[in-house]
Amino acid sequence: MPTPLIIDVAKIFIPSTVAFFIGIALTPFLTHYLYKYRMWKKKARTEGLGGGGTPIFNRLHKEKEVGTPRMGGVIIWASTLFTVIFFFLFAYYSEEGLMQKLNFLSRNQTWLPLFTLILASIVGLIDDFLVIYNRGGYIAGGLPLKIRIGTVILIGLMGAWWFYSKLDMTSIEIPFNGAVNLGYFFIPLFVIVMLALFSGGVIDGIDGLSGGIMAAIFSAYGGIAFFQNQIDLATFCFVVAGSILAFLWFNIPPARFYMSETGMLGLTTSLTVVAFLTKSVVVLPIIAFPLFLASGSVIIQVLSKKFRNGKKVFLVAPIHHHFEALGWPAYKVTMRFWVISVICAIIGMVVALVG
Repeated sequence: MPTPLIIDVAKIFIPSTVAFFIGIALTPFLTHYLYKYRMWKKKARTEGLGGGGTPIFNRLHKEKEVGTPRMGGVIIWASTLFTVIFFFLFAYYSEEGLMQKLNFLSRNQTWLPLFTLILASIVGLIDDFLVIYNRGGYIAGGLPLKIRIGTVILIGLMGAWWFYSKLDMTSIEIPFNGAVNLGYFFIPLFVIVMLALFSGGVIDGIDGLSGGIMAAIFSAYGGIAFFQNQIDLATFCFVVAGSILAFLWFNIPPARFYMSETGMLGLTTSLTVVAFLTKSVVVLPIIAFPLFLASGSVIIQVLSKKFRNGKKVFLVAPIHHHFEALGWPAYKVTMRFWVISVICAIIGMVVALVG
């Protein structure tokens, strides 16, 4: 008989491998649809996040922005969902044994992150369709920013309520200090963290960049969950990571498609849930440092232009485009951010587990 540790390891790696191959198998069908119906922006952006023109960005990305399909993130959440359903049904119809133990759908560990991933991804898919057809009230089409922020707040409130009333969780772990009970303040903190991660979605701007970073982040939280003996949650994290790697296989330069909002919105909101389920939200700024760096650079740029008479800190924001403007090849920016992401993920995981 396999030992419990071997079963736990198998429970993580078998579904994550299946998710990867499901993603690989789905990609030709998605690619055919995206290219047949020209699912990309019909015109490049002419206005930046902080207002004003974006000549540097247009020089760097104008051709790719209007010729590469969006909605590649469908591969990620569809692969994850199909993997969850596959192993749930396999366990449901099988006799007692290893295959039944591979089911990782559980009320206290995976219901909420899976629900959040799918719900937010569908909202992101709607946004992508609006961008493609230049509808909506955002910079280059898409859901107005107020509606997107409001949607994230609503999802955050739903998640916080589930934690507070269903899971009876109101505390977070402070490394080297122990648990801190937040009481009612748990709810607004949850929403604030989800909004902060949502803003980090601006990292999705160069071929392969967001995929490699998000895979490292979810792998780190999968490791934390595993050592906390939250095996179902660990499996979910690695399944998401496996799905991201399938997407990344086709997103490395030159990208076949972009992750876009249907990927990033689902990933950032479900990551919030995972961080709180592991009570490791305090190390989130370490593990997800590239996301906070990207959103922080946009905030700095906007504030600088507003309060310093239009003066900019970066040539263009987010910061990864700044390095491109300095003359770094896109692949070099991507791979260096990958290295930083892996290092931050390891450091954050160690701090969470040792602390």
